[in-house]
Amino acid sequence: MIEPTRAAFLLIDMQNGFIDPTSALCVAGAADTVPACAHALDFARSIGMSIFHIRRIYSADGANVEPVRYRQWRDGGRPLSSASEDESSLNWPDLLTPADGDRVMVKPRFSAFFDTQLDDVLSREGISTVVLAGTTTPNCVRSTCYDALSLNYNVVILEDATSSRTPEVQRANIEDMAYIGAHIMSVAEFLEHGLSQVQDIAGDTAREIEAEYYAAGKAEGQADQTTGAAAPCGAPTPGHHSRTLGSRPLTPTGTSAPSAMNASASALELPTMHAPRGI
Repeated sequence: MIEPTRAAFLLIDMQNGFIDPTSALCVAGAADTVPACAHALDFARSIGMSIFHIRRIYSADGANVEPVRYRQWRDGGRPLSSASEDESSLNWPDLLTPADGDRVMVKPRFSAFFDTQLDDVLSREGISTVVLAGTTTPNCVRSTCYDALSLNYNVVILEDATSSRTPEVQRANIEDMAYIGAHIMSVAEFLEHGLSQVQDIAGDTAREIEAEYYAAGKAEGQADQTTGAAAPCGAPTPGHHSRTLGSRPLTPTGTSAPSAMNASASALELPTMHAPRGI
């Protein structure tokens, strides 16, 4: 079960430039998901989840437009920029307007984690689960999902609050994300159960690894006592092991991280891994 206060709702790119059928960057099906997104957004607020509106803003000269999208953007009236022929292009539909307490974050590419402070903010606030809604499923939603999984968040996808250019593309991408480990829910299921039926895979895995680590350390310590040898420098101390997965340190509930571990500790010490910059 996931506590709502340890989860964030990420509404991705639900802006008129991606929703309005007259926009050159319109995603087919996105407009139909606005009511579902609105219901999920209101419910997430009501149960105390952190709310993030992830948006895209292109520069007037197109310098930060993805190269693969540039000509379509330029020739289509420069949507989602201050130079757009449609002044409402950057805005949200009325049902999805940020409320007091919601936060807005601008992303420069598809993933909400790419070259943003999102991971830092979520980590600082103890968020371990992200719930994703918005558009488009194969691009911004999927890339955010995979980056979140790489950073050891639990990921929930609200299937009918996301959209793709065709039903076939939507179905294939949802199946891929489910297969890799995302929890797929409908908005109706979210409204009925919240996150009570979502497994804390990230937390359970960290606790399992910690238990194995300490069990191995304890066995080694007992062997040292039997032989009269001193315990190795840097041997694990219960309640004081911090394991870094990706770029996010996971400290088990009820424990505190150590100041540092001796670099020459025993072979039982787990390596520290760092995610590439921007992910």
